[in-house]
Amino acid sequence: SVLDADDARSVLVLATGGTICMSRTPDGYAPERGFLRRIVRSYYQLQDPDAPLGYMPVSAYGKRVKYTVTEYDPPLDSCNMLPSNWSRIARDIGDAYDQYDAFVVLHGTDTMAYTAAALSFLLENLTKPVVVTGSQIPLSEPRNDGVDNFLGALTCAGHFVVPEVLIYFNSRLLRGCRARKVDASSLDGFDSPNFPPLGKANVSIDINWHNVRAPSRKPLRVHQTFCSEVGVVTLFPGLPPSALDDQLKNLKGAVLSTFGAGNAPDADLPFMNVIRKATARGVVLVNVTQCIRGVVSPHYATGKVLRDAGVVPGSDITPEAALVKLGFLLGAGHTPDRVRELMARSLRGELTEVDAGGTQFSLHSASFMRAVYNHIREVAGVAVDV
Repeated sequence: SVLDADDARSVLVLATGGTICMSRTPDGYAPERGFLRRIVRSYYQLQDPDAPLGYMPVSAYGKRVKYTVTEYDPPLDSCNMLPSNWSRIARDIGDAYDQYDAFVVLHGTDTMAYTAAALSFLLENLTKPVVVTGSQIPLSEPRNDGVDNFLGALTCAGHFVVPEVLIYFNSRLLRGCRARKVDASSLDGFDSPNFPPLGKANVSIDINWHNVRAPSRKPLRVHQTFCSEVGVVTLFPGLPPSALDDQLKNLKGAVLSTFGAGNAPDADLPFMNVIRKATARGVVLVNVTQCIRGVVSPHYATGKVLRDAGVVPGSDITPEAALVKLGFLLGAGHTPDRVRELMARSLRGELTEVDAGGTQFSLHSASFMRAVYNHIREVAGVAVDV
C-alpha cells in the first residue's frame, strides 16, 4: 500500500555505473565520476529547488522522497560486472538496511537482468523494495529515458512497499528474477515474458498486489558466496558431443538452453552419454527453453529423456535467473542432489512450480481450491468430501 507517514521516505541510491551515468567522451559514452550528483540538480522532478540536495518535490500522493547517492568508484560498465560486484551491492544494501526505507540501484542495461536475479537470491527475507533501473540513453543527453526511469524507480521505491528486488523500466515494474533484456535499441528494453508486471506507471501508479510476494517476518540475511563454476550451454543442431563434453568438464552446474518446450537430440546416443556421465559425477544440469516465452514441458519424449538422465526441468525460469540461482545454491555448499531439488522449487518467485504430472501450480486451479475447501471442513470437524 502507499506509505502513509508524513515524513519524507529515505532511499539509498547505489550508482554502480552504466549508460544512465555516462557522458560524452572523445572515445564515446563512458561512466563519469561525480556526474550523477551534478546532473540531478538540472531536473525539477528529481530535485526540489527549494529543498536540500536529494529532496524530491512533494508527489501526487502528498509524500516526499529524500535520497542519498553513493557512487561506485570506479563506475562500471555493466559488461564488466562480476559476481563479486553482485555481492558488493548486496552487502552495501545489507549494511544500510536499517537506515533507509528503500533502495535504488542504477545499473547498465546489458547485464541488469543478471544483477537483479542475483540480488533476489543474495538478499533473503526482504521487507523493503530494492529497485534496479538504468537507461538506453544517458542522462547527459537532452533527449533521454534516464530521467523517467530514475524518477519512476525513486517514486515506486519511496511510496510503495513492494518487498522484492525489482526492475523499473519504461513505466513498468518487473520482478527482478523474472525479467530479461529483450531489445538493444528500443526504450522498452525489458520484459517479463512468463510473469505479469508487478506495477505500471500510467496516470497513476498501479501495483498488482495479488502478484507481490509477502514480506518476510525473519530478519534480512545477506548471502555473499557464489560459485563461479557454472555456465550456459546452448544446444544447436549438430552440436558435437565432444564439444558439449569439453564445456561441462570444468563446471559444477550448467543451464542447458534447449529447443522448444525443453527438447534435445535424444536419438544422439553419444550426446546423451555425455549428459548421463555429467550428472553421474555430480554436475547439476537445468533444462531451460531457448524460447522467449513458454515452459519446459515433460510431455515430449525428448524432454522426458533429459529428465530421466538427471537433468532438472527448469519450468519457466529465465536463463539469467537459472544461471544465477545455480551459482547461488552451489556457492552455499549444498550437495548436487539438494541443488537439483531446490532448482525445481520457487525460492523468490523465479519460476512456476510444476508437479510430478507436469501441471503448473495455480491458486485458481480446481484441485488447489478443492484441497483448501476439504482442509477447512476437516479442521471444522465436518465430514470431508472425497
